[in-house]
Amino acid sequence: MSSLEIQVEPSSMGFDPERLERIQSHFDAYVADRRLAGWLATVSRGGELVWTGKGGHRDREKDLAVNDDTIWRVYSMTKPLTSVGVMMLYEEGRFDLNDDAGRWIEALREPRVYVGGKPAAPETVPAAGPVRVHHLLSHTSGLTYGFHYTHPVDAIYRAKGYDFGFAKGADLAQAVHDWCSSPLLFQPGSRWNYSVATDVLGRLIELWSGQSLDEFFRERILDPLGMHDTGWWCPEEKHDRLAQLYVPIQGDSFPFEELARGATHEPQIYGAGGGLVSTAHDYQRFMSMLLGQGELDGVRLVSGRTIELMTENHLPGDVDLEEFATGSFSEVDYAGVGFGLGFSVVTDRRKNKSLTPEGTYGWGGAASTAFWVDPVEDLTVGFFTQLLPSGTYPIRRDLQQLVYQALVD
Repeated sequence: MSSLEIQVEPSSMGFDPERLERIQSHFDAYVADRRLAGWLATVSRGGELVWTGKGGHRDREKDLAVNDDTIWRVYSMTKPLTSVGVMMLYEEGRFDLNDDAGRWIEALREPRVYVGGKPAAPETVPAAGPVRVHHLLSHTSGLTYGFHYTHPVDAIYRAKGYDFGFAKGADLAQAVHDWCSSPLLFQPGSRWNYSVATDVLGRLIELWSGQSLDEFFRERILDPLGMHDTGWWCPEEKHDRLAQLYVPIQGDSFPFEELARGATHEPQIYGAGGGLVSTAHDYQRFMSMLLGQGELDGVRLVSGRTIELMTENHLPGDVDLEEFATGSFSEVDYAGVGFGLGFSVVTDRRKNKSLTPEGTYGWGGAASTAFWVDPVEDLTVGFFTQLLPSGTYPIRRDLQQLVYQALVD
């Protein structure tokens, strides 16, 4: 059972309890006017759960309330787990962050960069340098997503069958070949573009570890952390706990049942960039491990120094996404936010116009889920709902305001 039990008084951890309740009333208003069907949030400090709130329905049409053990599609909140898995293998000496990914991915051995032309007949030039492993971790490789709809290369991905999902009949190796044999958007390392790079890393995990991605996740990350409700699909005996997926239409929200069903059976491909379902309890375990510098309850996944490296800004010249990104979709604000090895990182809270301290890192998911880890204030925060796409409403910035205004120590 994924229960969320508060075992400390919020005031003993520097929070004003009445101010914390502003989170509840704020997001209950989202439910009341049907922008969200339901939601759940967690706030912890010093590794202790300080506050949790929830409201509305996991399935509004069936009148099923959000519970502590509700299972959510976390989509791109899979990426940080994949990135940690990559760095676990880095610590074993399987590769160097400067290594050319073409050592293992044949289609990246002689990458070409788009410079013009139509998707059916692109004009390309040879890449000036290799796509390195750290480029994949930091989304600076030049790969993209078919669902961006902002660049001719996005259309090339879609023509190969990759829009929001995978091409019919493809396995992970085939998908990686299809992406990596397409032109890059830019010279590796020269820009930032949110992309399938984390799925490519999933394939590299398989090649480096000799295990399938699901076996690696289960054996090396999920079971050691006690994340027993997290996986690549929701098994039949847990279907009643799985939240419905919603889309916004004219300020209301409606079920997207066709896409929602994808989480109820084993997937065609284990998506390292967006495949997991999880609970607030399980993801809290992952966040606590990050806050604990790679260790939780005596289980260490990576060293603290590795976490520090992953959560520093790796964009050249310490620039932020506002300066360096291509303008593609992202799970965070651009201003005052950089990117590390698998996480966004707040670099300038004044430029970001938020209360979130520099050094705070996290990410979000396509169905409006989000999390962050704040080493300065010793905080982790998680938010779970199922509204696709993310960014429909300013949920994450709302939550940041409401969490930090409640800190009064």
